[in-house]
Amino acid sequence: MEDAMLGRSRFDEMFEKLSRKVAGHTSRRGFIGRVGTAVAGVALVPLLPVDRRGRVSRAEAAGGAAPRTKWTPHDGDIQDCNYWRHCSIDGNICDCSGGSLTNCPPGTKLASSSWVASCYNPTDKQSYLISYRDCCGKNVSGRCACLNTEGELPVYRPEFANDIIWCFGAEDDAMTYHCTISPIIGKAA
Repeated sequence: MEDAMLGRSRFDEMFEKLSRKVAGHTSRRGFIGRVGTAVAGVALVPLLPVDRRGRVSRAEAAGGAAPRTKWTPHDGDIQDCNYWRHCSIDGNICDCSGGSLTNCPPGTKLASSSWVASCYNPTDKQSYLISYRDCCGKNVSGRCACLNTEGELPVYRPEFANDIIWCFGAEDDAMTYHCTISPIIGKAA
């Protein structure tokens, strides 16, 4: 009756007992340390790779990049999605934005991470390893948007997944995706 008059309920009593039990078995430093770890973990979330599929869906709806039904590589126009080096590119070709197949456009930074694909060159009938690297720091160029999935694997194999924005590793906190370069790193075995 006295508890009811003080406005306490069973829930309040249970919460008080639980709080006292936790306080009796933990230290303040330990609690603050765990809270600090959680805060630091949450702060690192923006550094994780970003899934680009939503951006590609919006580009498809706007008449931009569209998935291919059949891969037909050629060795002609490097700004075309079917150029042989672009077999697994997912994004914008840097050659259309003032860069080249191997260099980022002025004002952008090269991401330190990349994804890899094996692309077939129809001219010399050889397959080459291509290291797709994102150029970061400016807004998306929007030019020469391609969604190619030749040899792509799921996101849990990030080195072969092209649905990730790799700008989290760029210098000077340049985390905005602009375009993608596709240098040859060697012959495929």
